[in-house]
Amino acid sequence: MSPSVVIGRWLGSCLTTGLVLFAGVLVVACSTSQSLKTPLAQEVVIPAGGPQASVQWHAQVPQVGPWLAPVMGQDGLIVASSSGLVSAIDVATGKTLWSVDLKTSLLSGLGVESARAGQLQHFAVVAQNNELIYFSREGEMWRYKLGVQAITTPYVAGGRVFVLMSDRSVMGLNAQNARLLWTQQKAGDPLILNQKGILMGVQDTLVVGFSGRVLGLNPLTGATRFDTPIAIPRGVNDLERLVDLVAPAYRQGEMVCLRAFQAQIGCVNAIKGTLFWSRAAKGDVGLSGDDNTVLAIESNGMVLAYDRASGEKAWESEKLRYRHLGAPVLLDKGRFAVAEADGSVYLLSSLDGSLLAHLSASGQGPLVGVIRTPGGLATVSLSGSVQAYRLP
Repeated sequence: MSPSVVIGRWLGSCLTTGLVLFAGVLVVACSTSQSLKTPLAQEVVIPAGGPQASVQWHAQVPQVGPWLAPVMGQDGLIVASSSGLVSAIDVATGKTLWSVDLKTSLLSGLGVESARAGQLQHFAVVAQNNELIYFSREGEMWRYKLGVQAITTPYVAGGRVFVLMSDRSVMGLNAQNARLLWTQQKAGDPLILNQKGILMGVQDTLVVGFSGRVLGLNPLTGATRFDTPIAIPRGVNDLERLVDLVAPAYRQGEMVCLRAFQAQIGCVNAIKGTLFWSRAAKGDVGLSGDDNTVLAIESNGMVLAYDRASGEKAWESEKLRYRHLGAPVLLDKGRFAVAEADGSVYLLSSLDGSLLAHLSASGQGPLVGVIRTPGGLATVSLSGSVQAYRLP
């Protein structure tokens, strides 16, 4: 395989993006579209009489890195700071329930195992020095040195920890003693997107994104069960051929729907590997959805909904057009949230895409995550500001 290169995701009109060779060479690049004038976003008008969200509480933690997405754990909202402090915050009061200082700078996470009654919940993060760290609220259990960087959130399940690294290799480790169980690597295009990729479990299959393909692996051995293309790389240069699958994925039972960067959206049976449907789509963030609909954000701020079964477009909304939006977050059967690059959060109807509410982030700035909570949602910003909202 030729040396891999990591390319940063486009953010704003011209963010300096690093093309980082693993040999250590740094090249600075900007999107070729920066010379084009992007139309200005229109003022967002929220219809009167919509749901009025209220701030429930505010908390502050140390600065959070862009790949340290918060998660809901059995003890509350779990937030990992770049400095190494991991905190559990009560979603009802905003009070810190416990914290663990891993005493090292963190890069990505948080991976969290499913809660089991009467047992400690375990977590996994990746440090800046490429160490995989496995811990619980009682403290660190072990560290494992990775060969390369890993920005995709580790996946913890079945007494194992799985890691997808930035050279498109994936490994499985024993959660009890950090023993390496297997490694798997597939050849791909020389460019790799500097975004979180796909690493998740569906029943007894480990679902992994490799370039524009989704693989089903045996979690016990790493053996490939299926290899299904979502998007086929096309173009005259490596940048145009970049089609990595980006997180988050949308899952409904055995169906998993995924986005290939600026190319396709596709849904597969994650047990058999069969492709249900695929559609051309120009977007750079992952998907969400409910029982009947797949929700997607295009790069131009268009919000689209596809029928889950057929892939036909159910509706589209241009109310947030030309705004840089994150992935949609389903809140309940009728509503979902979308965050803008400045930290604003919009609530939309999953039935027709109509705007319902605009939540001011009170100066939080860019967000690391929007998390569904019982009765509302919570936002976590890069600055470490954590804010909870109550929704009617």
